[in-house]
Amino acid sequence: MSKEYVNSMCGMCSVRCPIKVEVVDGKAEYIQGGAPLKGSLCPRGAAGTALSYDDERPQYPMVRTGKRGEGKWKQVSWDEALDYVADELTRIQDTYGKDSVLFSDRGGPFRDFYRAFLRGIGTANYNNHDSACARNVQNAALSVFGFGRKGVSYDLKNAKHVILQQRNLFEAINVAEVNNLLAGMENGCKLSVIDIRANVPATKADNFYMIRPGTDYAFNLAVINTIITEELYDKDFVANWVEDFDTLKDFVQQYTPEWAAEETGISADAIRDFCHQLAEAAPSVLWHPGWMTARYSDSFYMTRTIYIINALMGAIGAKGGLPFMNKPGDVGAKGLNSFMNLYPKPEGKRADGIGWMEGRKHYDAGPGLVNLAYEAAVEENPYPVKAYICHRHDPLMAFPDKDHVLKMWESIELLVVPTFSWSDTAWNADVVLPISPYLEREDTIMTKNGPKPAFQIRNRAIDPIYDTKAIWEIYAGLAKRMGLDKLDYDNIEDIWKFQLEGTGVSLEDFKKTGIVSLASDPLYKPVKEGSFKTPSGKVQIIDAKLEADGLPSLKPYESPERPPKDKFRITFGRCALHTQGHTVNNSLLFERMPENILWINTAKAAELDIATDDYVTVGSNGYEAKIKAFVTDFVHPECVFMIHGFGHTLPCESRAKGMGAADNLLMPKGIKKWDKGGGAVAMQEHFISVSKA
Repeated sequence: MSKEYVNSMCGMCSVRCPIKVEVVDGKAEYIQGGAPLKGSLCPRGAAGTALSYDDERPQYPMVRTGKRGEGKWKQVSWDEALDYVADELTRIQDTYGKDSVLFSDRGGPFRDFYRAFLRGIGTANYNNHDSACARNVQNAALSVFGFGRKGVSYDLKNAKHVILQQRNLFEAINVAEVNNLLAGMENGCKLSVIDIRANVPATKADNFYMIRPGTDYAFNLAVINTIITEELYDKDFVANWVEDFDTLKDFVQQYTPEWAAEETGISADAIRDFCHQLAEAAPSVLWHPGWMTARYSDSFYMTRTIYIINALMGAIGAKGGLPFMNKPGDVGAKGLNSFMNLYPKPEGKRADGIGWMEGRKHYDAGPGLVNLAYEAAVEENPYPVKAYICHRHDPLMAFPDKDHVLKMWESIELLVVPTFSWSDTAWNADVVLPISPYLEREDTIMTKNGPKPAFQIRNRAIDPIYDTKAIWEIYAGLAKRMGLDKLDYDNIEDIWKFQLEGTGVSLEDFKKTGIVSLASDPLYKPVKEGSFKTPSGKVQIIDAKLEADGLPSLKPYESPERPPKDKFRITFGRCALHTQGHTVNNSLLFERMPENILWINTAKAAELDIATDDYVTVGSNGYEAKIKAFVTDFVHPECVFMIHGFGHTLPCESRAKGMGAADNLLMPKGIKKWDKGGGAVAMQEHFISVSKA
């Protein structure tokens, strides 16, 4: 028997924790957290072996032979598949123009190689999934600081008060963040949670505010009112680094705690007490700006107020607050070489209108808004969008109303899905290109920015089990066929050497842990001239770009709609056991959680004669599903809640099929409801019926 341990990187969610894989006779037997996690890992990470050894994942390249979604495929060789895709991309670009190709992914640190491919073929249309997740956060950070959300980090370990609002840190797990927050709490850090239900963080919190759904912005405005009225803010920071403070002061005068109590259900005294707790902990206050904020029509403004409150507390750049993110250059190191720099940025206008269309100039143009690219495909405006590469991304589950989204794709002539698992999107593809799961592939080297920036590598732990390829192999193969010689690689070592050239770091340096730290100690950069990338060089309350697009920087509050009689607002979220819908068919995780449940308030359940473990029927938009009830006082009576990602229908997923309810199918044409401030889809603006089954 031969046994070895391989340092690599998890791929069960977007956090990408370092892992150590125990490999016995060529088989991955056990996964634990690598350095510096000291063995700790979340349930999904521990279940990674079940992804590789799942015979229900795509096993070889396939070309569709029947209608889209019919499930009729032809197995082909990789040469046939890549030839077909390259020929079709060439035909479509020759017919409709370079920008007729759309691409979307889940984002992340491994994009450089295939984004270089997109530049090489000349399309401007790179998108990611973020309008179904954190786009409001990104655009709010740009609007306040002039840099994006990753321009600051979260110093949870040294914080004195952490506030979680639209961030479920103990269930949407980043293991390092969980460990750091728990360590901070052991050292006396307070935790406050603002949510429509008592999630896991709420059970550990010093303060839990069960807020009326859709009123987070009201709560935050009242907090700003109190901080300013009672002079609890950091006067030096505000004087030196906040522009238009008096405008903010005038705007929030009407939004008193008493006013907010009527809107939110949180008492005025509780709001005032909370503000005094923040002041006591300042500047080591960390109000997390949120993660999945594609919720309400004012979630952008809610997130904007979070950044403003952090600034009022002096937490920006502070130890225990939101320190500035360090890149390699900040600690005197050279960053990785970029493949994207090998090709010029395409000159075409983006199909989604971001950056050039009236009303859309204030958004971050990097990944744009893929939901608006779909509208462009329907309207063929500003030009036809005829090819779509949907990479490791399942928009048909991520966005509301699958059938409506599919209809928006009808004019697309080529839908290519590189993926390591089945999804609704892959099932409707023209070509499926199976990616080797993360235990079976290498990726480009990743830069991990933070207090101590580092390079991190994903090593292949086991050989591919089926006829699958690494991501770089797929795009290098397409690049070769489309004449992009600069991306024509046939081994990962040459890719790594290109990335590392001139950095002073060698492949040998990764051998011990898979991570090369670029600094010996965390660096906390003080706020100084140039810290903020706004025209004034300060935190800006008034954003000229936002105003030029016809949107107010300080939006007057509008009370959210209450549920119609006998209906509930549908809300959803995450759990520790599953990564959205990607892991529901995982044999180990399915065993632990085969279906989702519906949280319903005790009083409302009594009216409907519903008890815990009763099956109930949820319905909207012509869709009905049965789901078990969980009756509790700890969910707001105006809403019901379920874990996202269930209700699968694909015949190739024998475990997940028919289990639980799909929240996204309860949101009729929901992709049309989007937050004009930040661009994200407002997915918790829908009402459903609930009845005993």
